Amino acid sequence: MNDTAKTPIRLLVHGASGRMGQALLRLARERDDVRVVAAYSRSQPAQRVKDEVPQFAAAELGGAPDFDVAVDFSLPDGFDPVLALCAARGKALVSGTTGLSSAQNAAINDAAAGIAVVWAANYSLGVAVLTELVRRAAAALPGWDCDVVEAHHTRKLDAPSGTALHLGAAVAIGRGSEPHYASLRAGDIVGEHTVQFAAPGERLELIHRASNRDIFARGALEAAARVAQQAPGRYGLAELMFPNL
Repeated sequence: MNDTAKTPIRLLVHGASGRMGQALLRLARERDDVRVVAAYSRSQPAQRVKDEVPQFAAAELGGAPDFDVAVDFSLPDGFDPVLALCAARGKALVSGTTGLSSAQNAAINDAAAGIAVVWAANYSLGVAVLTELVRRAAAALPGWDCDVVEAHHTRKLDAPSGTALHLGAAVAIGRGSEPHYASLRAGDIVGEHTVQFAAPGERLELIHRASNRDIFARGALEAAARVAQQAPGRYGLAELMFPNL
C-alpha cells in the first residue's frame, strides 16, 4: 500500500444531466485525484445511483452529502442555490454557468470573501493562456486594429460567443478599447477563436481551435483539483492554473 497516496477530492456536480455535466461525470471516473460524491440535475433522476454516483434533483441540494468542491454547469436560475450551499458550508465552487446577472456576479464577489470561487466562460486551458497573450498583445499594440473572429456549429444561437466576449474584455484591459467582432455558424465546428491585430504592412493572429468538447470538462476538473487547496478569493482560470504566466 502506498501511504503517500492522497485522499481524492470530493466533488459535487451540479447540472449533471447537461452535456458538460455528463462529460464531467465520465472523465472524473478516469482520475484518481477526484471522486464525485453527488450529481444534481434539474429534474428528478430516473435512478438514484448511476455508475456508483448518487443522483439527486436540484431541489434536494440543501441535503447534499459532504463535499470539497462543487462543479456547476447549470442555468442562471439554478446558480444561486449552489453558490449559497458552498458559502454556507465553506466549500469551494467552480462554475461555468453563463448568462449570470450583475447581481449574481456581485454575489460571487461577496461569497469569495469566505470561499474560493472560480468562474470562467470557457474552461479550455489553451483559451486561458490565449487570454493572457491577447491582453499582452493589446497592451503592446494599442494603435493597431483588432478583431475577434469566432466560429461555432449551426446550433449555437448566441453571437458573439461568450469566449469571444471574454477575449474582447482582455483586449479592453490591455489597451482600453473593445475590438470588433465577427461570428460564423457552420456545420459541426466545436469552437474556433481568432484575435487579429493589424497595421499597415503586417498582421498578428492569435488562434485557438477546439476539436473535442471534452477539453472544457477536463479543464474544469483540473480547476476543481487545484482550487480545493486555495484560500478564499475569486480566481480566474489562468491565474489558478498558470500562476507564473
